Amino acid sequence: MGLHHTYRGIRVLDLSENIAGPLACMIMADLGADVIKIERIDGGDSTRSLPPQREGTGTVFSTVNRNKRSVALNLASETGRDAVLRLARTADVVVESFRPGVADRLGLGFDDVTAVNDKVVYCSISAFGRGPLGHDRPGYDALVQAFTGIMSLTGDPDGRPARTAPSLIDISTGMWAGMSIMAALANRSHGDGPVRLESTLIDSGLFMMCHQIIGLVSADFQPQRLGSAAPSTAPYREYPTSDGSIMVAAATDRLFQRLCSAMETESLAQDPRFATVTDRVQHRHDLDTELEKVFSTRPSSVWLEKIAAAGVPVGPVHSLGEALAHPLTLERRLIIDDPASAQVRLPLDQSRDLPLMSPPNLGEHTEEVLREVGFSPDEIRALVPAESAHL
Repeated sequence: MGLHHTYRGIRVLDLSENIAGPLACMIMADLGADVIKIERIDGGDSTRSLPPQREGTGTVFSTVNRNKRSVALNLASETGRDAVLRLARTADVVVESFRPGVADRLGLGFDDVTAVNDKVVYCSISAFGRGPLGHDRPGYDALVQAFTGIMSLTGDPDGRPARTAPSLIDISTGMWAGMSIMAALANRSHGDGPVRLESTLIDSGLFMMCHQIIGLVSADFQPQRLGSAAPSTAPYREYPTSDGSIMVAAATDRLFQRLCSAMETESLAQDPRFATVTDRVQHRHDLDTELEKVFSTRPSSVWLEKIAAAGVPVGPVHSLGEALAHPLTLERRLIIDDPASAQVRLPLDQSRDLPLMSPPNLGEHTEEVLREVGFSPDEIRALVPAESAHL
C-alpha cells in the first residue's frame, strides 16, 4: 500500500484559513484523508482573493487546499453552526484557526465539538496561543518573524532587518500541526476520550531559532546579521563573480585548503589569520575581502567548475525561474505544471504517484457533503441559498 493511502477512511473537518491550518489538513488529504473544508459563505477563505491569482483564485489558496471538498456555510447563524456540529459527529479530526475564543463564541469550540463527538482530535492553530498574554494578540507570519528575532538576524550586516521570502513560520506551523494530529491518531487506540492539540506560530518561530537560542543562553554567544554567511564557519557565503554570484560552503580546514588550491590563492591558506575555522571566523571580513577580489575576476561558470572539481561544496545562486528550469529540479518531479492545476507535491518519498484533485471552488461540495451526513433536501435548501448552490 502506498504512503498516500495511509489515512484513507479518516475524515478531517478543516475550519482553518490562511496557510498553517490548511497546510496541516492538506497533508492529511494528500495521504488519503477525506478533508472537508468549511468556509464562510460570503467569500470563503480570505486567501482566495489574494494576488497573484490564477483564473480568479489566489495562488496562495491553491497551494494549500488541493484534494479537499468545500462546504460553504454561514457560521454566524444557528443553522450554520448546527450543520458544522452534525458534520463534526462524523469527523476524526477538527482543525480551526480562529483567534483564541472565537470558536467558543461561534459554538464550535472544543467543548461544543466534543459534546457531539467524544473521540475527536481537535487542533487549534493560532499566532501566540490561548494564554492570557497571547490570546488577544493578532499575528501573521511576518509579525512572528519580527517578534521571535528572525528578522533581526536576516539581511545584510549593514542593512535593515528583513523578512524571509518563504512564509516559513506558517509552513512550519502547518507541518508541526500535521505531525501532532498524526501522533494523536496513531495513539487513539491507547486512550479514551477526545484529544486537544494546540499549534502556534510563536512556538514554530522560536524553534526555528533553536541553535541561536542555545548559543545565546548557554554560551553567551550574541548572533549577528550576516547576510548569506554562517556564524560558526568561514568561508561559507555567497560571493559575487564577474557575471553573477555563487555560494561557497568551505566549512572545514581541509575544504578551505582545497578551495585555496582551486582558486590559486595558496597564500591565503598559509596566512595565520586564516589557519583554523576559529581564526577565519574571527577575521571573517579580511578573508571575504581577499576572496572577493579573486572571485570578481572570472565568471560564475568557471568558478563552479574549478571549485567543484576540487571537491569543495559550491553551487549557483539561482532565481526562482532558473531553479524551476534546472534539470535536477525536473528530475525530482515535485513541480506539476499542469494547465488545469499547477501544484507542488509534498516532499514525501512515496507520494509522487498520488492523483491530485484541484483546489475546490467555494461551496462546490456543500450539497454533496450535507447529503452524505443525512441532511434532507429541505434542510439543504434552508442552508444553501439558491444563488450560492453548486449542483
